[in-house]
Amino acid sequence: MGHAHGSGHSHAHDHVTAAHAHRGRLVAVLALTLVVMAVEVVGGVVSGSFALVADAGHMLTDAAGVALALGATVLAARPATETRTFGWQRAEMLAALVNGLLIAVVGVLVLVGGVRRIVAPEPVEGGLMLVVAAVGLAANAVGLVLLVPGQRDSLNLRGAYLEVLGDLLGSAAVIVAALVLLATGFERADGIASVAIGVMILPRAVGLLRQVALVLLEATPAGVDLGAVRAHICGVRGVVGVHDLHAWTITSGVPVLSAHVEVPDEVLERGEAGRVLDDLRGCLAGHFDVDHCTFQLEPPSAGEEQRTHA
Repeated sequence: MGHAHGSGHSHAHDHVTAAHAHRGRLVAVLALTLVVMAVEVVGGVVSGSFALVADAGHMLTDAAGVALALGATVLAARPATETRTFGWQRAEMLAALVNGLLIAVVGVLVLVGGVRRIVAPEPVEGGLMLVVAAVGLAANAVGLVLLVPGQRDSLNLRGAYLEVLGDLLGSAAVIVAALVLLATGFERADGIASVAIGVMILPRAVGLLRQVALVLLEATPAGVDLGAVRAHICGVRGVVGVHDLHAWTITSGVPVLSAHVEVPDEVLERGEAGRVLDDLRGCLAGHFDVDHCTFQLEPPSAGEEQRTHA
């Protein structure tokens, strides 16, 4: 169109995601989860406790989720190509989506099974139930500690963290049910504990799926105020306006921002495009958690055309 344009990037994409640095923790949690799951399956079958079997089923989804998370971190670390310009970084979001769906399905199954046990209770060996649940509680506590450092940085790790947290709470519920059973002989306590586990699982699934949906719908990253971003961009010397301002997230820890920045012709003619881009990058780097920024410099007439045809 005859307009002078310029673009700038804050830095090159390094394709290292927030979850990548915590792969060793994920491996340790996966191994721990599989061992405890096997113990709870055997314990549940021998003792007749559905609550233990329900908790083991939840751990099965945890193991699948952690395995998916590990696979996603490997894919996400692969370099970009001409056909995948952001590499495989979105693989983490897909893994988090599958995790959320698995958690929701297990939550429903556990609720249904728990209600059935309340309606038609069956004999349960409370002592064995208590011992196995205590082992599960201790193992889940270790797994939770391993995942705490990374769960704030990555939705993928947060999914695994929430699953282990649910297991820990589930084990606690089974322990309470076992104590009640041993003290009073109230067999419906096993079914009530199962329902409690299901009630704890479902809200976590909804929360995780909501966060994943926001990323996949390319919503503005949490903590980024586009109004404030616009004001800071317009406050840069030589900038008279901004349009087509967008901010979204590729994967956890990789926010992206792009904008068409309006700069008078005389500024571009004086060769100040580089200075304006440097100022824009410095402005955002100092105020916002947006590492990947792309700016297109153009005269104010381009913005007027955009507004006219909008």
